[in-house]
Amino acid sequence: MFNLPPGLKQLEQTSAGRDWLQQLSTHVQACVDRWSLCLNPPYEPSNVSIVFPGTMADGSPAVLKVQFPHKESEHEAEALRRWNGEGAVKLFATDPEHHALLMERCVPGHHLSAAEPAQALEVFAQILPRLWIEASEPFVSLLDESAEWIKDLPLSWERAGRPFEVELLEAAMEAIETVRRNPGQQVLIHQDLHGDNVLRATREPWLVIDPKPLTGEREFSLAPIVRSYEFGHAREEAIHRLNWLASALRLDRERARLWSLGQTLAWACEDGDVLPRHVETARWLWQA
Repeated sequence: MFNLPPGLKQLEQTSAGRDWLQQLSTHVQACVDRWSLCLNPPYEPSNVSIVFPGTMADGSPAVLKVQFPHKESEHEAEALRRWNGEGAVKLFATDPEHHALLMERCVPGHHLSAAEPAQALEVFAQILPRLWIEASEPFVSLLDESAEWIKDLPLSWERAGRPFEVELLEAAMEAIETVRRNPGQQVLIHQDLHGDNVLRATREPWLVIDPKPLTGEREFSLAPIVRSYEFGHAREEAIHRLNWLASALRLDRERARLWSLGQTLAWACEDGDVLPRHVETARWLWQA
């Protein structure tokens, strides 16, 4: 029926992943039948979910996303529903039984990561305030999520063979503890808003995709952009992104720095694997 994108083959390493892959054709066909879709081959960069461009019965473009059930994707549909097309792709329909979303397709669909860094920062500055809407349930809170980072970071560091200095580990944990003590206004945030999750579109110049929603303070939103190495991986470039966005969006620069340090290192050594560029960025943020 379709060729499996290479990135999804890593799901074969777990029993849950193997079960999902075995049922995937059934899930996709059920969605095709329910929504009268004509699908093209799936996008190659499918890593946890499988995503197909296609058309609906009336010929209009759409995207079908069938998710591998996991924590970060749990409330993706609800986030898109709340945003209602404001700065993000529109959600047309969902099928909870098959963990499927039918969404607006971005045409031409070029990634913001390919844009000039200065242009990309302008786009982020325009989009982020539109995403910051009041929200609470059913989304996971940043306070709860960051509590898990504090618990897991030392364990992940040990499992990875202590891949960086203990002082950096302690600095990241202290940063998270500091910003957790007096949280700001809670809004809906996209905790993985980097350049590949913003696409060129026609309804609006750029639209956000693939939310991993949390409720938390606005300053946290800068973390994935600050560490976006596609816009330049050097100390001066990462710190420039932090300073420019904090100023343009009138955010607390120090809180944005602390959140960026904490989450970047928390995501640097998950499951025993180490992301060296995340570690380098965390070092730059340590005393920036």
